[in-house]
Amino acid sequence: MPIIDADAHVLETERTWSYMAKSEEQYRPRIVRTTDPLGVENEWWLIDGRTHSKQVNVGHETPEAAREMADIQARLRHMDELGVDVQVLYPTVFLRPITQRPEAELALARSYNRWLADIWAEGKGRLRWAAVLPLMTMDAALAELRWAKDHGACAVFVRGLEGDRRLSDPYYFPLFEEASSLDLPICPHSGNGSFDVHDFFVDEPGFCKFKLATVGEFHGLIWNDVPGRFPKLRFGFIELSAQWVPYVLHDLGRRLARRGRQLGDAPLRDNRIWVACQTDDDLAYVLQYAGADRIIIGSDYGHNDTSSEITALQTLKEQGVVSPAVIDKILDANARALYAL
Repeated sequence: MPIIDADAHVLETERTWSYMAKSEEQYRPRIVRTTDPLGVENEWWLIDGRTHSKQVNVGHETPEAAREMADIQARLRHMDELGVDVQVLYPTVFLRPITQRPEAELALARSYNRWLADIWAEGKGRLRWAAVLPLMTMDAALAELRWAKDHGACAVFVRGLEGDRRLSDPYYFPLFEEASSLDLPICPHSGNGSFDVHDFFVDEPGFCKFKLATVGEFHGLIWNDVPGRFPKLRFGFIELSAQWVPYVLHDLGRRLARRGRQLGDAPLRDNRIWVACQTDDDLAYVLQYAGADRIIIGSDYGHNDTSSEITALQTLKEQGVVSPAVIDKILDANARALYAL
């Protein structure tokens, strides 16, 4: 049975931005090095006038050349060691807001996507990826999405908040329509694209500004019946665990009932939503609400945070918490259905 890692990452390097045109050179991220009072050296990305730590959330149990995609064959060999057949790749630097200028966003997204397209080509079908789009310029975003689809993308990466808009905002309906026609899912990943919210929670470890921002959009999409407007569109909620699903569905059910609407017995199936779990979730409990066909799992390969577990897929097989048939679905069929692999 093939095994699909539904959430792996790349760590951007200077090569990521080498695809920019000369006219876009002013938007190219730069590496800034500093030394703290104890003599410890740190590296930062300087992007559009703001610095972002380059060393936070790096999974050092993964080979550097593999997580930075300097050696694609090393990445594939490590996947073989982990028993993984396919990884779906998500970005690192784009998990947070990095620019408020549409022209800079376009240059950054376009260069990143071309880097990932080259990675996909060398990966011989084992390294699929989620496209990063210049969402401040919708026409450009749709054109970039079509290009990405033709070059190995199997999903659309979005954050829980995108600028000053929620994902249920009608502004995004053209994106949802195009993603539907291209058979690509919209995948809200733990992250936040709002400078205001990000900076408000500047000293918070990430639960509010990244996790809850995205969980809230699960609630918002169903509350506003966005899946009902786009009956072919799939959604994947990535790197949030799945433990929150019963709570959010319970809240939705009560609120919808007050408006004369019914949530239904299988809300994830009815709304074509998948959720990535973690091995320490109470999976048997979550499955009662999510259903056996709507849970996937990822390793968060390349990172080192509360969702990171390099051997997560093997651990799930070994735990025996749920039946082998359900585990097989989580490791293969469910991710295959979400990403149309």
